[in-house]
Amino acid sequence: MKIAVLGGLGLQGRAAIADLAVSADVEEIVCVDTASDGPARLGGLTDLSRVRFVVPEGAIGPALVNVLADVDAVIDLLPQPLMREAVLAAIATRTPLVTTNYGKAIADLAPAAKKAGVSIMTECGLDPGIDLVLYARAARQFDSITSIDSYCGGIPEPKAMAKPLCYKVSWNFDMVLVSQNRDSVMIEDGERVAVPAGRQHENRFIHEIEVAGLGRLEAFPNGDALHYVEMLAAARGLQRSGRYTLRWPGWSAFWAPLKELGFLSEDKLPGLSASPREFLGRLLGPQLQYGADEKDLCVMRNVFSGSEGARRKTVTSELIIERDLQSGLFGMSLGVGYPASIVAQMLERGEITTPGLLNPLLHVPDGRFFDELAKRGIRVAETVDWD
Repeated sequence: MKIAVLGGLGLQGRAAIADLAVSADVEEIVCVDTASDGPARLGGLTDLSRVRFVVPEGAIGPALVNVLADVDAVIDLLPQPLMREAVLAAIATRTPLVTTNYGKAIADLAPAAKKAGVSIMTECGLDPGIDLVLYARAARQFDSITSIDSYCGGIPEPKAMAKPLCYKVSWNFDMVLVSQNRDSVMIEDGERVAVPAGRQHENRFIHEIEVAGLGRLEAFPNGDALHYVEMLAAARGLQRSGRYTLRWPGWSAFWAPLKELGFLSEDKLPGLSASPREFLGRLLGPQLQYGADEKDLCVMRNVFSGSEGARRKTVTSELIIERDLQSGLFGMSLGVGYPASIVAQMLERGEITTPGLLNPLLHVPDGRFFDELAKRGIRVAETVDWD
């Protein structure tokens, strides 16, 4: 099979290419990126004998159509504003596509994808991605689900923490800041509760959880809990749900006053070409880089409570992905790149054939998916507690 990776020289792209390069059925990997030094960037990471580098010229759309016409599947890891161009090219060439970006931004393309008979798998990374496949697996273990709490975050290992943020950058720091300007939706007592972005770091839903081997981590709302539970028939009687980002304690206390003072504003400053948020990214990002011997940790926990028959039970799934110091690939990159690679290969093999805009919660075979993750060293620990 031939698989293209759009944005293949980014952090997640490098992880996807490294995985594809050791996958027996992959004959060629087409790395599409605007950077011209691809061999140097990937050198030492993997065998490049099956990698072909493409540097687009001119408008991105026509270039993508030409590339996708010659491959069996494509992984879109381009910046979110370019997702539409990638999906349009996939529809035009009828090439199955996996993207890690949110599907709502291209919801209007669903009819065209279905008409073309092409599968477009959205939200297929770490979070969202792995967690959504866990939702599907957990749902089959209940007759009725009454609460779902989802936690995920990238943090430095304890020895790599640096005050005052106790945080380092394992993905695009600008997007970390952008995510702090995102409204959240919770469910409490069966009712929808909105948490505006301005209150993200000072609201009653902020709390701490205990993670074995790490200690206590801070959880704050950062997602639309209602969007995903609506896909679960077993969750129609849901009473409580939240999607939370995890950080070392003190994160919200640091950002709450800065947000109140406008440091995360998107408005351009008078006389400058940057917003306060963009300025912070440029100022802090370079100071928060990992050393070559430091690991990032991706921590995920999903807690489902409900009933099976006449008994109450709770199912908890947990995983931790850490940086591979030998390759230098971050845990965050592996957590995004590996699922994208796995599902792209599933699409090419015809293991997923539904046309249209798809979602991992509804369309990824969970058994096969988690078997493949385990082969790559990512294992989910699951516990079941009965009341």
